[in-house]
This record gives sequence, C-alpha cells and structure tokens, in this order.
Amino acid sequence: MLPEPVRAAIFWTSNAVWGPWTVVLLLGTGLFLTIRLRFVQIVRFPDAMRTMVPAAQAGAPGALSPFQAFMTALAASIGTGNIAGVATAVVTGGPGAVFWIWCYGFFATAIKFTEAVLGIEFRVLAGDRLSAGPMHYLRDGLKMPWLGWLYALIAGVACLTTTPFTQPNSIAVVWQSQFHVPTWASGVVIAVLTCLVVIGGIKSIGRAAERLAPLKVFLYLAGGLIVILTHAGELPEVLSLIFREAFSTRAAVGTAAGMGMMVAMRYGLARGIYANEAGYGTAAVVYGTARSQEPVQQGLNAVMEVFIISFVTSSISALTILVSGVWRSGLTSTAVVAAAFDTSIPVVGGWIVAFCAFLFGYTTLIGWAYYGEQFLEYVFGTRITTPYRWTYCLLIVFGAIGKVETVWAWGDLMNGLQIFPNLVGVIGLSGVAAATLREGTRGKG
Repeated sequence: MLPEPVRAAIFWTSNAVWGPWTVVLLLGTGLFLTIRLRFVQIVRFPDAMRTMVPAAQAGAPGALSPFQAFMTALAASIGTGNIAGVATAVVTGGPGAVFWIWCYGFFATAIKFTEAVLGIEFRVLAGDRLSAGPMHYLRDGLKMPWLGWLYALIAGVACLTTTPFTQPNSIAVVWQSQFHVPTWASGVVIAVLTCLVVIGGIKSIGRAAERLAPLKVFLYLAGGLIVILTHAGELPEVLSLIFREAFSTRAAVGTAAGMGMMVAMRYGLARGIYANEAGYGTAAVVYGTARSQEPVQQGLNAVMEVFIISFVTSSISALTILVSGVWRSGLTSTAVVAAAFDTSIPVVGGWIVAFCAFLFGYTTLIGWAYYGEQFLEYVFGTRITTPYRWTYCLLIVFGAIGKVETVWAWGDLMNGLQIFPNLVGVIGLSGVAAATLREGTRGKG
C-alpha cells in the first residue's frame, strides 16, 4: 500500500507526462511518417494481409522465425491493455476516448512500421548473441550513444516496474470478480507460470507466443461479437456518441463534469499507445530478432499487428461495454468488460473474459520480459540477465494486489517517458525507413 502523497505524486506526474505536448508529438510523428512513407498503411495493406505468415529465410541471422517474431510482437502488444486499458479509457475519459484510440491506431501503423524496419537495419550480431532495439539505432544510426543508453535505462526500468504490475493486476481483478480468487493467489500462480517460460529465454518465449497469440484473439473476438450483435440496436447511437464526445467541450454523457475533449484525448492516446505500443520502440526489439533480411516484410507485419490491436481487439472491448451500458455501472478495468459479456452470455461471458484476460496478460508478461532483458543487458551487460528474470517474476505477485488506478497511472508515466528518446530516433532515421520501403517496393515490382 503506497502512502497517499506518493500516489498523488504518481498521478500528477503521469498527467504531466501525458499533457498536450505528448498528444501533439505522437499524432504529429504519426502524420509525418504516414506522409513520408506515402501512406504505407493503406497502399501496402493488401500485401500485409497476404504475407501475415512469412517464411524464414535460409541462412538469415536471427533467433526467431519471422512468424514467431510477429506472434511474439502480437502476444506482447495484445495484453490486458486491450481489455482493462481500453475499459479504463472509456470509464475515465468517456466514449470519446474510443475515437482517439482509433485515430492514433491509424497513424501508429506508420510509426511501428518504421520501428520494425530500423530494428532489422541496426540490429547487432555478436557470435550467437543478437541485440536489437532503439538503443542501437540511436547509437549507430543517429550517432547519439548517450541517448541510446538513456533510452535503454528508462525502457528497462519501465519493463521491470510496469508490466509485472499492470498485467497481473488486471487478471487478478477479473478472477476475483468472477471466481472469488484472492488477488495474492492469482499473483502467485501467474508468477510461477511466467517463470517457467521466461527462464528459457527468447526461443522459449517465441514458441509459447506462436501457440497462444492466435487463440486469444479468436476467442475474444468471438465472444465480443456475440455481445455486440445482441445489442446491435444500440450500435448506431453508440457510434454517434463516440464521435460526438471525441470533440465535446462539455461533460461526457454519464461521467463527472470536466470530461471534455482533452480528457478524452489524454486517455484515448495513453491507452491507445498502451494497447498497440507504437512509439515505445519495442517493435524494434522483437522484429529485429527475426531470421529475415527483408526489413519491409517485418514492417508490414508490424502494420498488421497495430491494425489487429487498434481496430479489432480494442474495438471489441470498447463497443461491448458501451452497447451494453455497463460503462456507467461504477465498475472498471477487466471487471467492467466481464460485466458486458455477462449481459449477453450470462456467467459464461465473464468466464470468457477471465480466460482471455489471463491469456492476454500472460503472453504480454512473457514478451515484455524479453524486452526488459534486452534493454538492461545493453546498460549493465549480461550479468544482469538472471537476477532480472527472477526479479521480474517476483514482482508479479505484488502487481496482482495493487490498486488498479495507481498501477495504471504508474504504467502511463513510465511508458510515456520512453516515448521521447525513441521518437527522436524514429523521426531522425525516417529517411532510412523510406528508402528501404522504396527499394522493397521496386523489388516487389
């Protein structure tokens, strides 16, 4: 239990980091890259659809097959942020937050495409060890080693102190609401299961993600569509409400006074980036591990990743709680989504959300464990690897019993801080991504 002054400081700093400047930076970067890459998310979308299961290239360096890299990225991105994060955005920021999740999702595809391409272009191979991520393109691409070191330190601390808290917390909330499982017990079970995979390293993580990522998307999509179709008559009004409240200067319907446009943008963008991770730089880490020498292919996988997250899974969460009306029930996090599913699929609906929350959170935990490992190894060397893995798993127990609002505010704060150095690299090296895309397009033709 954190002292009240500490909790207040976390909320104040989190809101400061996610001020108007961050909104402008994220949307501005996405718009700039969309134009510079000639609307790659639209022009090359058919190619991205056709090549969602890329084959590994014989003799290409890397730790994972391209498909495993794609699934690991998808597994790490589609976490409880797609359930609890989106739900919290709607409950706290009003229905208008959904529009900003979609808006950022469109431009985020260009950001993540660039991150994936740069991850391949600037990865470092040393013997049987591979390292990739923004720290490398900041150091070797922009020739700013100090900024690469700073990014790795911030991102490493963020991985260690956010994901082991936010993901198990959301799982524990829904398990408690559906099955009356004590939060500490949930934390222990999740920690043990995470440890079993994480200790085995990236290849173990890749194998687990390859199996679990498709399952969780299909199950959540099926359950969510049942809820939306059951309340189909409410859908036109809900869509109207989303667009109306996205630009409202008055209080959002059913929420406290002051839920205007900036609040909707703040929570929509913060939870939107938490859901699709474009801007964090994590795409450069995982796509850089692929046994591939085709950066554009990995970039197109990143486009599909953001599309699935922002326009499929996040939309399912948002629309189910809005069409069912439970967003005004006083519930939050995964519990409000479970309540939405229960309106159409009594009892079983809540179980589906509980199981999906586990799959979403668990796969994100194992994916982000590798991200943090890469970041902190860059700063401290490989001696940090084993202590980091054990510490990461231990913190899961504490995350499960934390207060929901504080956990998410801390997550927003730490993840927000790593955006700034990463976007310096993404913008500064956007010419490399654009040139690589042109070469790939000519090769395709």
